[in-house]
Amino acid sequence: MGLIRGVKDVTQKKDIAASDEHYQLIDKWFALYRGYYSAWHDLRYHTVDGPKKRRMNTLGMPKHIAAEMAQLVFNEKCVVNVSHEGMRDNVHEVLKRNRFHKQFQRYLEYSFALGGMAVKVYADEHGVRLGYVTADCFIPVSTTAHEVREGVFVNETRKGDKYYTLLEWHTWEDSTYVVTNELYESDTKNELGIKISLATLYPALEERVTIEGLKRPLFVYIKPNTANNFDTQSPLGVSIYANALDTIKALDVAFDSFEREFRLGKKRIMVPQTAVKAVPDPQSGQMKRYFDDNDEVFQAFNFDQDSSNIEDISVEIRVEEHVSAIKALLDTLAMQTGFSAGTFTFDMQGVKTATEVVSENSKTFRTKRSHETIIEEALIELVQSIGEVAELYGFFSAPADYEVTIDFDDSVAEDRDADAEYYLKLRNAGITSKKYTMMRVLDVTEEQADEMLQEIQQEQATQTPDIDDMYGDGDD
Repeated sequence: MGLIRGVKDVTQKKDIAASDEHYQLIDKWFALYRGYYSAWHDLRYHTVDGPKKRRMNTLGMPKHIAAEMAQLVFNEKCVVNVSHEGMRDNVHEVLKRNRFHKQFQRYLEYSFALGGMAVKVYADEHGVRLGYVTADCFIPVSTTAHEVREGVFVNETRKGDKYYTLLEWHTWEDSTYVVTNELYESDTKNELGIKISLATLYPALEERVTIEGLKRPLFVYIKPNTANNFDTQSPLGVSIYANALDTIKALDVAFDSFEREFRLGKKRIMVPQTAVKAVPDPQSGQMKRYFDDNDEVFQAFNFDQDSSNIEDISVEIRVEEHVSAIKALLDTLAMQTGFSAGTFTFDMQGVKTATEVVSENSKTFRTKRSHETIIEEALIELVQSIGEVAELYGFFSAPADYEVTIDFDDSVAEDRDADAEYYLKLRNAGITSKKYTMMRVLDVTEEQADEMLQEIQQEQATQTPDIDDMYGDGDD
């Protein structure tokens, strides 16, 4: 958090549109995503032997929720469509070279967990490249109603006993795009320190680069489609589980109690202390015990001298009560994070996710579509930035006018047969056109639908004529 304060202190360029409090929240969300948040999971308690401490068991639901939403929204079946054929081929080659589908889904999971991510477009000797950063490594500087226009990319490294922070500023000076690089050195982690020469670590990096003719920034900021209720004026997003922390904590408490129920409630039998003492065997003379002293089931107790009772003091393990409580909390968590009730279930093996087809009317499907709206806009902007960088460095030329659409994979969330039947009924009733029906059923652009209609007409024109066409219908 000292980095944010440090950046605000040293900058003379722009006002930073972020607060320390928000990055403290990101730290908390990140700790929960990793499965260990000290304020929750470090437990201290007292026993007859004095104070003890241990680490609470956790279900790891923040990681599970973020991963599940990322897989629902984006996967390898997602297709980026570009209306111009040459541009489409070039963009697909750039995405393939950068392993876009694999990388983007991974960082999209981080975005759902931390409240945002940024994708940066740049170039090297091999072509157009994509770089990804998580929310804790990006600071917005200025925004419009639609996008983050300026920002700072933060890269902190360590060399020896020194900490180095590279600040990469992306700003506008009128219509000129400016990339400024600054390197700082500190003796303490998360402190900006003093500014030093870039040559210390990055001798090939320029301090200032200006670019003319750009229409948009060379990065795209993406966040979950969830309103920031912690700071309504902030351009930053929030984690999809930011408002479910109490439920997540309750789940960890219940799961920890469930695990300890088996460990503390194991079978115990109280036996007289004299019964566990070694006595000589009358025949061999060897010392023997009535009970195995290594068996944890038996506990020696100093009964009354005349008592030789053996008592089973095992307690009933409350399995059903714990499982029911965890299931109820999982339904609450699903509701708070945009999933349908019943999405997550719990049994003796752990948490499982429902695999059945999600109805279009379900909350999960509506949440998925909501996030896709933001991601689709960001991917369209990303394609535009790829075209501008490619044009700038001469890798390929982008056409003056083209359309970009994103075909998300909805096979897990809709019945394609039922969808097709619905639109075909409208077409047969004369309510919709053939082209519109194709666009809805096949999820293609208007240009693609026109091409498909032309191909169908050509195929029909070249089909072999039937017997009536060749010899007439017999009336003549």
